[in-house]
This record gives sequence, structure tokens and C-alpha cells, in this order.
Amino acid sequence: MERTFAIIKPDAVQSRYTGRILQCIEESGFTIRAMQMRRLSVTEAEGFYDVHRARPFFGSLTQFMSSGPCVVMALEAEHAIARWRMLMGATDPAKADVATLRKEFGASIEHNATHGSDAPETAAYELGYFFPGIEFSK
Repeated sequence: MERTFAIIKPDAVQSRYTGRILQCIEESGFTIRAMQMRRLSVTEAEGFYDVHRARPFFGSLTQFMSSGPCVVMALEAEHAIARWRMLMGATDPAKADVATLRKEFGASIEHNATHGSDAPETAAYELGYFFPGIEFSK
């Protein structure tokens, strides 16, 4: 089993898609090991997305991610990272495959409903960032 980190972003929470996204997660065979609804401060969003600090979208991304509540999760499944990324779809909803979360719930490349770790090292960092010291239930 593998764990990955996921976010239901503020745009999807505001649009009341949280329940539908959670249903898709569970129907796709993921186990939710930890989940929390929270509103990130700008400082928390900047820390989380620090890897993108030099990119031109950093400011708008961190402002967006701190604009309202989001849902952070630890997901578990076989090949969880690849499977979650496949379920999310392409970063740009316009380029995402049909039946992916971003195609169904995303509005733009930045307001794309969900986030997910892209590698085991990233998942470990992101899970630790939002769930420090948590022992995930089995």
C-alpha cells in the first residue's frame, strides 16, 4: 500500500463539490486515512508551495489557496500516487480526460479543484506538512 497527499481546493469547496469528490475518491478504491477541512494562511500556502516561489504564478496561487477553506487528505491505495494523479486528470481542466475530477469540477489551470503529490518524496513532504506527527490508522 502507498500513501499520497491530496487537497480539495478552495474553488471546489466553495462550489459545494466536496461530497462528490470524496465519493469519487472512495468509489475509486482509496482509503482516506486522515482528513481535515482548514483555511490556509498566506504564510502556510507560501510554505507549502515554496518549490514554486520563483515561478510567475506563485503569488496568485498562494492567494487563491488561502482564499477559502480546503480539504487536506492522506489517501491510501496500491499505487496511490499514480492512481490519484490519473483520477485528478491534467492540471488544465480543458486538457483533462473525460471522467476526471479536474475535467468535471475544475474551471481553469489554477482553479482546478484538486491537488496531489507527484512522487513518493513529495507525498512524504506534503503529508508531513499538513499532518505532522500523525500516525495514520490502519
